[in-house]
Amino acid sequence: MIRPYEAGDAGDADALWELKRAFELSLGSGTGGGGKEATYREKLDADYRESYLAWVDRCVEEDARTIQLAERDGEVVGYVFVLPESLAHVWDAAVLNELFVDESYRGDGVADDLLEAALSVARSQSLPLDRLVLDVDPDNGRAAAFYDRWGFEPWGEMVAREL
Repeated sequence: MIRPYEAGDAGDADALWELKRAFELSLGSGTGGGGKEATYREKLDADYRESYLAWVDRCVEEDARTIQLAERDGEVVGYVFVLPESLAHVWDAAVLNELFVDESYRGDGVADDLLEAALSVARSQSLPLDRLVLDVDPDNGRAAAFYDRWGFEPWGEMVAREL
């Protein structure tokens, strides 16, 4: 079952945070050297949790479907986060900010259900370009293959530097 995240619900906040934390740690450990992993691990403190969940609540206040949770047997096992329409000009398109499924539920169709939910949100937004964009690390072969299967194609490349 896919359902909207409930802002202000402590159970949803705890479940989302645990999945977000696992998402961030997997980015650091699975797609880069030890320095990337340490950087991701260090940021996941109580202050980051508070600020992330406050941002989530603001996004959900704008559009209740911004974050949707996947449940299996009463347990939250994944989530998808499409940025609200007000942020569409960041990429001139709908932005799939995060999609994550607990490792034990991968390959069971949960990610497909979440992506369908994300596409539904994106299609309802008034956008400069009718596109859903995301950032996927090319070292994350499983995720890249998933998005390829769904018809996503390269559309530029993100680069970054320290501030």
